[in-house]
Amino acid sequence: MATHGKRYTELAKKVEAGKEYQPAEGIALVKATAAAKMDATIEVHLRMGVDPRHADQMVRGSAVLPHGTGKTVRVAVFAQGEKAREAQTAGADVVGAEDLQKRVEGGWLEFDVAIATPDLMGQVGRLGRVLGPRGLMPNPRSGTVTMDIAKAVRDAKGGRIEFRVDKTGVVHTVVGKASFTEQQLLGNLATVMDAVNRARPTGFKGIYVRSVHLASTHGPGVKLEIGAAQGLAGKAVA
Repeated sequence: MATHGKRYTELAKKVEAGKEYQPAEGIALVKATAAAKMDATIEVHLRMGVDPRHADQMVRGSAVLPHGTGKTVRVAVFAQGEKAREAQTAGADVVGAEDLQKRVEGGWLEFDVAIATPDLMGQVGRLGRVLGPRGLMPNPRSGTVTMDIAKAVRDAKGGRIEFRVDKTGVVHTVVGKASFTEQQLLGNLATVMDAVNRARPTGFKGIYVRSVHLASTHGPGVKLEIGAAQGLAGKAVA
């Protein structure tokens, strides 16, 4: 059984066992219990009612957080010609075609997001064994295979997140940093809840989201009142 340090134990005492907090109250509590020596990442964990063993119950999507993630995101773009120039102008960290493919094949993976134009997916597809296990493979469903390269780069740099239900039926994703204001975190959480609702599998019956928890890196989890958390979806920034 995992053991926690003295500081964690003291912080955990601030979270009332069994209580379901209103979103704003929960966010304030997560900020108050975040690690003091670092700008901790704050995540949301949603236990879903789907069975991820069935392909037609897979929950997967993406969203652009209105207040960003608080992280520096390194973007690699597979493009050539005018689209390569667009990527560079938009702020991509590295841009290339066959040269970038060979660089990645050689073991270079110093990027957090990979984006590609459709015409280069034949080349990028050869990197599946390298990029796939790391969640870096460009995918049209997540907006990372596109001709609108400039927007994709700006979104990735500005706070785009992806989520996917894991094999235990839980969705984990980022909502910001402990240094964010409560309103910024609330706005980001609303956007995540809206995106998860939009990703509901067609024809799914039953309770879709069973529970919602917030937690900071190395901090205790805080359970949110499910109805209030779901209600945030309607307040998401369009």
